[in-house]
Amino acid sequence: MPSDLYYRIKELCEAKGVRGATMSREIGLSPNLMTELKSGRKKGLSAKSAEKIARYFGVSVAYLLGEEEPEAPSLVNGDPELTDYLQQLSERSEMRMLFHVTKNATKEQIEAIVKMVESLKNN
Repeated sequence: MPSDLYYRIKELCEAKGVRGATMSREIGLSPNLMTELKSGRKKGLSAKSAEKIARYFGVSVAYLLGEEEPEAPSLVNGDPELTDYLQQLSERSEMRMLFHVTKNATKEQIEAIVKMVESLKNN
């Protein structure tokens, strides 16, 4: 049975739009890491591997290991409406990748990007 660690890494991969094998290769880990975690052959990670994965996804090792939840979002650019909009988008798996490209964007810019992504998805 897959561990919580497997599901957490899988969710991070989906949010970033990468496969587990791709992530593993890019950071110098075995491309079979996710398969081993999913099957239960591997139960955990070394501290070095956990650090590499956490750094790759921009999360803490504690979050990766399920020891803490992400911090509540603070106001983005001091705009509560933008913060709420981004929170709604973060709940849609196909939109999570936006967070990597919209760090300093305005709400209007993000809405334009979302429309573009949705139109590509519908084609």
